Amino acid sequence: MKRFHVHVAVDNLQENIRFYSSLFHAEPAVVKDDYAKWMLDDPRVNFAISTRAETHGLNHLGIQVESDEELEEMRGHLVQAETPMVEQRDAACCYAKSNKHWTVDPQGIAWETFHTLSSVPMFGDDRAARGKPVSITENVACCMPRSG
Repeated sequence: MKRFHVHVAVDNLQENIRFYSSLFHAEPAVVKDDYAKWMLDDPRVNFAISTRAETHGLNHLGIQVESDEELEEMRGHLVQAETPMVEQRDAACCYAKSNKHWTVDPQGIAWETFHTLSSVPMFGDDRAARGKPVSITENVACCMPRSG
């Protein structure tokens, strides 16, 4: 089963934790000094906020899958969309180790499809991701491809 993923860059983490906890009527599943994540079942969404982006607002959207087989299926969908794609294996980002694929939609919104393998103790920095990024990026940063 897939889970929709939304990541919003915020300026004040505590203020936003209070707002989204009220909105979702649930406390975050993960809270760090610069990050919080809700794993909601109603609606089924992985909703994250962080203070680490250069600009505030929508950071990226995504689809979280539960297996590498589902991730490969999602990769096939991205190939059919004929958009540039970046693949990452064992990426350390957002306090998690994941395999993922990145693309950008026609409006320029970053999308990731990912399978979380485990948690890690740091926010992460994916710039050393395996594989040469396609034309959408020069290098890849944690939480979204950078413009190249």
